[in-house]
Amino acid sequence: MAKKRSSIIICIMILTILITGILGLARFGAAKEPTWPDILQNAKGQTVDWFMWGGFPHTNNFVNDYVAPRVYDLYAIRLRQVPVKDISEVVSKLLVEKQAGKNKNGKIDLMWINGENFRTAKKNNLLYGPFADLLPNQKLVNWNLASVRNDFGEPVEGMESPWGSAQVVMIYDTVRIPSPPQTMQALIKWIRTHPGRFTYPAPPDFTGSVFVRHIFYHVDGNADFWQQQYDENRFTESAHKTYQLLKELAPFLWRRGTTYPESPSRLAHLFADGEIDFAISYHPAEASKAINDGLYPNSVRTFVFKEGTIANTHFVAIPFNASDTEGAMVIANFLLSPEAQFKKADPQIWGDFPAIDPNRLDADWKQQFERLDRGVATLPEHILQKHQLPEPPSHILIQLEKGWEKHVLKKR
Repeated sequence: MAKKRSSIIICIMILTILITGILGLARFGAAKEPTWPDILQNAKGQTVDWFMWGGFPHTNNFVNDYVAPRVYDLYAIRLRQVPVKDISEVVSKLLVEKQAGKNKNGKIDLMWINGENFRTAKKNNLLYGPFADLLPNQKLVNWNLASVRNDFGEPVEGMESPWGSAQVVMIYDTVRIPSPPQTMQALIKWIRTHPGRFTYPAPPDFTGSVFVRHIFYHVDGNADFWQQQYDENRFTESAHKTYQLLKELAPFLWRRGTTYPESPSRLAHLFADGEIDFAISYHPAEASKAINDGLYPNSVRTFVFKEGTIANTHFVAIPFNASDTEGAMVIANFLLSPEAQFKKADPQIWGDFPAIDPNRLDADWKQQFERLDRGVATLPEHILQKHQLPEPPSHILIQLEKGWEKHVLKKR
């Protein structure tokens, strides 16, 4: 009897050890994340289709002439740029695929996305991730910055990876305008006293939309208020003042406000041809790039308003059903490398401001960034950072764009 009892006890102990071991292995397997070497290995031979806005020639050249050959040489990944006019159409396509249950083998591997499109994609579970923490070069990003941690008010939470930063600048020719208006109020006065010499792209073009947001901040009086809270009555009042002011300015615009440029490129050519006296750009080094390209004369410069101009970060994200997620992650990581960020910052290439913090680089790379000639028309980084305004949450952006079309465009 004692022997039988001992045998039962031994069997129970063995079973307990086996079950504990199996559960431990299961827990380890469930919690295990792919390692970066695994991701690199799986990415070899993949073809990544990057859907992105194709309206900037210098951006297209950077992607196709530099990034694509480099990621193939380094990682054996083929990168194909798929230019689109509006990334919201891509997000809508993903939403349809999600509803149809198409959870794999998607045609979109990587997207240049931000703002309201990111919020929509995240809200509807259209994104793969979180993945940003898996990228080794994320250590070079300062995630403490509000413009990096949040995308138009929406917490990033590892669902997208930054690859550049932007800030609105005003472009002018010192020969034509020796002393440009330094505040939004002064610009409004200038527009009224110089009929036909100013315009802005029609929203929802992002450059035209950001001009409307500057007017909104101007009439409201407090850009920071909208980062902390939302007051429906206050928004309605400030939005009404925004549309009213823009309607009043319309007769003083180029072609008396009967039409608006369809893109920043069209705006830049109107400025270059002398039809208007100011251009607007989300890219601080764009004027220097245009001078290098021969579009603008050497007398062109940029400025920001004393009260500041809107700044943000641009990101890439991976769809939930991407066919080549590993390749997309490797490319997102490469875009954050010191090599790629430095190349992108060169005004001869693009002139885009970096998404990484140069202070986190080793001494050699830090010196290279410090010595980089950003161009004669590009403001110093410390001036730009001192005059930054935050983007409002994306739902405010959407309301202002719709309101502009209803109350300004259709009321002309």
